Amino acid sequence: MSKGTPSKEGGKKTHIVCRRCGKHAYNVRKKYCASCGYGRSKRLRNYSWKK
Repeated sequence: MSKGTPSKEGGKKTHIVCRRCGKHAYNVRKKYCASCGYGRSKRLRNYSWKK
């Protein structure tokens, strides 16, 4: 019997370092960067409210 808390541990990596912006925001599963938008568009992701 080894169900419960031990089986919760582990898991897969969701984000790795982005090759365009260098931030740890590139989603491996969805294949796009949450920070710069690499993989989704050629244009850099930025918003006026970001600053």
